[in-house]
Formats: sequence, structure tokens, C-alpha cells
Amino acid sequence: MILMCGIAGIWGKVKEKELKHMIDSLIHRGPDEEGMYISEESGILGHRRLSIMDPAGGDQPIFSEDGSKAVIANGEIYNFPQLLPELSQRHFFRTNSDSEAIVHLYEDSSSAVVEQLDGMYAFAIADGGELFAARDPIGIKPLYYAQEDDAFLFASELKALSFCQDIREFPPGTVFHSETGFRTFYRLPENLPREAPIDDHVRRLKKTLEQAVGKRLMSDVPLGCFLSGGLDSSIIAALARKHMDELHTFSVGIEGSRDLEAARLVARHLDTIHHEHIITAKEVVKNLSRIIYFLESFDQDLVRSAIPCYFTSRLASDYVKVILTGEGADELFAGYTYYKDITDSQALHSELHRSVGSLHNINLQRVDRMTMAHSVEGRVPFLDLRMIQVALLIPTKLKLAGSPPIEKWILRKTFEGLLPDEVVWRDKEQFDEGSGTVDLLTGVMAKELDETEALAYRRRFPGIMLRAPEECHYHRLFSDVFENPEQLLSNVGRWANRPSFRRN
Repeated sequence: MILMCGIAGIWGKVKEKELKHMIDSLIHRGPDEEGMYISEESGILGHRRLSIMDPAGGDQPIFSEDGSKAVIANGEIYNFPQLLPELSQRHFFRTNSDSEAIVHLYEDSSSAVVEQLDGMYAFAIADGGELFAARDPIGIKPLYYAQEDDAFLFASELKALSFCQDIREFPPGTVFHSETGFRTFYRLPENLPREAPIDDHVRRLKKTLEQAVGKRLMSDVPLGCFLSGGLDSSIIAALARKHMDELHTFSVGIEGSRDLEAARLVARHLDTIHHEHIITAKEVVKNLSRIIYFLESFDQDLVRSAIPCYFTSRLASDYVKVILTGEGADELFAGYTYYKDITDSQALHSELHRSVGSLHNINLQRVDRMTMAHSVEGRVPFLDLRMIQVALLIPTKLKLAGSPPIEKWILRKTFEGLLPDEVVWRDKEQFDEGSGTVDLLTGVMAKELDETEALAYRRRFPGIMLRAPEECHYHRLFSDVFENPEQLLSNVGRWANRPSFRRN
């Protein structure tokens, strides 16, 4: 299978030293191996490898049979087992890596390769003097680019391109060809919710999520689950446990936090091998600059949720290389508190649609960067394309149901027999709240910037709209950890950039 990795390239004038610096900055994404493809006439590709499948034989770049095409890839192709039999009739596979499937599909169908892939990925293919690159439909795996001096540069993380003047995010669901430019190949389904008996929605939702989890269990190395004790991660862990003799689960929080208590309950119920870590203010202060460096953001909400995610990933890295998370459920099933302020069903559906489409540079960025900071692969079953399609067809009245409305009602109803009732019907808390991170940060931030200092700091950066002393402190750390922070700023996603709604 494809490996969790870091990729980078310069298509144009070959600058091997510059490319080496780029992939060195991505070593945390792939500590196992390094590879390069060099064409003196066309360009250079670089790869850092974290071995997940075929550890012995999947080094990259991987070439077509005649050697004319080379692929570097980051991600996972879940339908590789279905693609392999037919591809093997036409192509000889040198490895057991699904990265090789990509290059053979490209040989057969050129840019239409992406329409045959089911997975999370960012990849680039050198084809003689031409370059082809693509990013998965939702933007689960990251990719950025810049165009300078008649060269096209790209990399998995912003830090690898920080020497460039104009860095941009490679859009999700998009391909790039050096001759024809960018083309969008996927957009979120625009279908309106469909009325149907509740039992039909429950049956379809359960089957789809079970399949989404099942296809994400492929691995030649140990696999586990994040387990906050909330609904989303508990469902994923429960579905994964059905397929596994042993399942490692991981939870973090401050001493006595609600997440730790709930996670212990779920772990006992599922009989998992459970691991937990108590977060302290001292270690948050010690690691905050490092967290922001890997996160590549100063957004207050994103940093808050990145802190427990960082420590959970660090904990998990001692036991597994692959982790399943519950990311995406809140956006699909109206899990956040502000959704309750949207009383019009069409407006709520539109906001959920927008929320899913904006995940690529906020919450999905956090999951990718925090897991990759510890060389762990994160997989997100709720964001399976079929799962997204099914969820967006469910009427919003089944997502926020009751009086007062209960968020994610249909998701709770679907899996209420799988977990204890106190978990299924537990009040929604964001990761940073349930883990106690928000409470911990209140004390930490009080020692950094007060309101007067923050006001002066905001005046220095009038175009950034820093919201509070806490975010000012994160921005200051962001500016300190990068040599050229101004080159990265335009790509920082802001979780708070969403419409405002009022109750009628």
C-alpha cells in the first residue's frame, strides 16, 4: 500500500541542493527512507518514506515497466485490492505498494487515473518532460505549491516551501498537468436531503460506516484508535474492534478530565488495550512552539485542539504506526454548538456542506500534522466519499432532533446498541474541552499576554484579525519558529471564518 510520507518536487530548472533541503524539512513524515528522481532536462522529485505496507519493497520513486514514468506518493488507496487483479493482467508489479498501481493506472488512462482511486492521497508523476500531480477529493492529505523562475515547486507541508514568495494550497479534488494547468475532478455532492423512514437512514448509515472502517484496517504494522470517550471516536473504535483480536486505544487529558473517565468506560466495554497520558501545564508550555511548528497555524481553535492531538499521537507512536480517528462526524451530523443557532433546515444543510468542504486546511490539517509529527498515519473513516454522500442525504431534522435539540441524533440512534448509553448520549464536547485543555490553557495564557499587551500586538498586524491575547501568543510563537513566517500566513486556515447565525 501507499505509505505515509512527505513528497516534494521542483519541476523546471534542476536544483538538487534546494530539493534536498525541502525533503529534509519533511523527515518527520517519513523517517524510514529517502528517495529522489532526477531528470536533468525536466525536474526533480523527492520522497520521505514511513513504511506502512510492504516495508521491505515499497521504496519510492516507483517506476513504470519501461522506466519512462516515476511516481512519488503520500496516502492510502483503499480500493487497491480491487484494482490489482485487472492491472496485473496488463502490467508487471515490482512491489506490493499501491503507489505502483497509480503509475500503471496513469499509463492506461492518463489524468483519468484519479477517477479510479478510492482513498486519501497526494502524488506526483514524472512523465518524460511532463509533470502530473493530484490531491484527494476532500484534502485529507496535504499539498502546497509555488511557481517561481519558470519552475513549479510543490511539497507536503508549508515549511518545505518557506523560501518561496507566493505559496498556495493545492486545492482538494484537483489535478495539475505541467502543460494544461489545474483541473477540478471532484466536488462535494450537491443533492438535497432525502425523506425516508428513519430505519432506512439508520440501516444505510450503519452499513456505510462499517464498510468505511473495514477498508481502513489494512496494514502490515500495528494499528490503533484514538479514543476520547466521545461519540465519534467510540463508534470508530467499536467498529474496528469487531475485526481485530486486539485493539490499542489512546486517550489524553488533564488529571480528572471527563474524556479520560469516558474513555476508560469505553475501553472496558470494548476490551481494548488502553493507554492514557495525563497532560500537565508544564509540558504544554515546553512543547507549544513545537506543536505550532508542526501544525503550521496560529488559529486559536486549531491550536487548542492540536494540543491534545499532539500528545495522543505521541503516546500512540510508542505502540502503533496507524491510527483511526473520528474526524468529520461533527461536520456531517451537526455536532458543533453553533449549528443549533441555524433554525432553517436548508441553511443548516448548506452550512454542513460548507463545513465538510473546509476541513482540508483546518481540522484535517491538524490531524495530519499532529500524527505525522510523530510518524504516525491517521485515517478518517467518517470522510469516506460514500459516507459523505450518505450523510448529506439525511434530513437535518434527524441530525438535530428533540427539544432542546440533541446534536448528531441520527448517529447516536444508529449505534446506540453498540456502546453504553452514557457514551452514546453523552453531551457533545470538543476535544480541547473534554480533555481539559481549555481549562489548562487559561492558567498558562494568563502568564503570557494581558489585554493591554495583546491590543498593542494586534495593532502591529491589522490585517490578521487576531481575536484574543491567547491567539496573539500563538501568532508570536508562529512568527518565531519559522524563518519566513510571512510567506506562510496566507495559507493559515481560520476555524472561526464561518457565517454567523442567530436564532429566530
